[in-house]
Amino acid sequence: MRESWRTLGPYLWRYRRGLSLGLGALVLKDVAGVLLPLIIRAAIDALTHHSGARAFLAFAALLACVSAVKGVFQYWMRVIIISISRDIEYDLRNDLFGHLVGLSPDYYARMRTGDIMARATNDLNAVRMMLGPGIMYWTETSLTFVLAVAVMVSVDWHLAVYALLPAPAVSLAVIFFGRAIHERFERIQAMFSDISSRVQENIAGVRMIRAFVQEQAELRRFELLNREYIGQNLRLVRISGVFQPLLEMLIGITFLVVLWVGGYQVLSGRISLGSFVMFNTYMGMLVWPMIALGWVVNLMQRGTASLGRINQIFAERPTIAAPAAPRMLPGLRGEIEFRNVSVEFPSTRALSGVSLRIAAGATVAVVGHTGSGKSTLAHLVPRLMDPTGGAVLVDGVDLRDLDPAELRRNIGFVPQETFLFSATIAENIAFGVKQASEQEIRRAAELAGLAGDIEGFPEGYRTMVGERGLTLSGGQKQRTAIARALLRDPRILILDDALSSVDTLTEERILNSLAGVMRGRTVILISHRVSTVRQADLIVVLEKGRIVESGSHAELVAAGGYYADLSQKQMLEEELEAI
Repeated sequence: MRESWRTLGPYLWRYRRGLSLGLGALVLKDVAGVLLPLIIRAAIDALTHHSGARAFLAFAALLACVSAVKGVFQYWMRVIIISISRDIEYDLRNDLFGHLVGLSPDYYARMRTGDIMARATNDLNAVRMMLGPGIMYWTETSLTFVLAVAVMVSVDWHLAVYALLPAPAVSLAVIFFGRAIHERFERIQAMFSDISSRVQENIAGVRMIRAFVQEQAELRRFELLNREYIGQNLRLVRISGVFQPLLEMLIGITFLVVLWVGGYQVLSGRISLGSFVMFNTYMGMLVWPMIALGWVVNLMQRGTASLGRINQIFAERPTIAAPAAPRMLPGLRGEIEFRNVSVEFPSTRALSGVSLRIAAGATVAVVGHTGSGKSTLAHLVPRLMDPTGGAVLVDGVDLRDLDPAELRRNIGFVPQETFLFSATIAENIAFGVKQASEQEIRRAAELAGLAGDIEGFPEGYRTMVGERGLTLSGGQKQRTAIARALLRDPRILILDDALSSVDTLTEERILNSLAGVMRGRTVILISHRVSTVRQADLIVVLEKGRIVESGSHAELVAAGGYYADLSQKQMLEEELEAI
């Protein structure tokens, strides 16, 4: 628990002045509250001694003034502390999102999206409740208890001992039930993550579910998860349901004892009637702290459990990060060298001893079977992953000595799986470029062969593409991604099978448009089509993570290897389509 709370230290320190004011208002509110029973005692004792109406009015006015002061400080206590909890929630959410954005892709490969979303929403809200109402009521109830007990002991310590008889039992109940609530809430949050992940996957894959008629099967799976989630919540409700009545029972027993013993002392003349009423008033004041204790313990345990889950994200460190003293490349030329590069995953080896030099401004094409390591090779250049063996160099500098952000600003990357945001086409094309003009966006769209399609849309460049580009075809999404990469005017351009979803005529038109763009840039072109790569300066054939062929189109066709077979097969397919 102490380790979890260290995360909140900087945030609490940032708002220390506001917290001091809020806690100051809390203290003054509790002091005013504790004064009320003392005023009541003085008033009753004065009235029992036949004081006049003037004394009665004076005590009534004093009670009204102290109550008003208490109300004012109670208002500011709530406003200040609850507002600060919202401010900390705001800062914590921003920092959590910033940390998530900085984590490496391998983290998201092993973490479910729904689990991350649950921690960023439900768990963060539980932490906010702990920092706001939790801390406020914990401090308020503790201070009220201490002040009230201090006054009670000073008046009659014998009666105060009877009033505090349930305290040890309350402490034991808090310890036992607090641990149980913590454990159950952790399981509830884990179940909530499972449900969030299931919903996210079903919404993202709704087309596949319908295509395979799995609506009812997925509904049954969700129903099982939901039933288990409800079951876990009911287990928490049962233990909370025992905790609250147990505290109220102890309070009731205490009231009975104080009434019995205190009444006897009044009758025997040991204490005054005013003191007896004061004791009962303090007992009434202690009812809320003792009842609220169960709620506060619940809040604190929930918040601590959620904070631990959030800290698991903060504890993650990106596997790819900038070095302490990164080297600078003021004028990037774009020469790329793979020096005996190997990449191993837990289940397979993607690349094995790959050595390849790409001259600045050259266009190199990479072909090979599915799973031969082509995309892995492409991901190494913008340092989306690091090699497990060997090194990748740009302009003679190991990528691990460079700032990844600075390197990526010089790279235009079109991944195999295109991702578009829920925004307009223009905003998707301009993603990553600050203040891109409308003319520049149109020019990039023309080069990518997308301008004609956009002109046919009702809203043109202002057309919303929907979540993940749902309203666009596969070819339109790929061309949007190409336009996005071209708008950056990069020194290095990587096209990872970026034309696989367009027809051959559109592909030829795009390649003709890109011919001028590619000139003078370093281009890595990955494709399954010979028509896409035949004009490259160098063609590399990958097989099981190794380079098995390299050369120009004519040289590889003459060699009679994999590339020649692929070329002959695709030429035959084109001839058959033309018939």
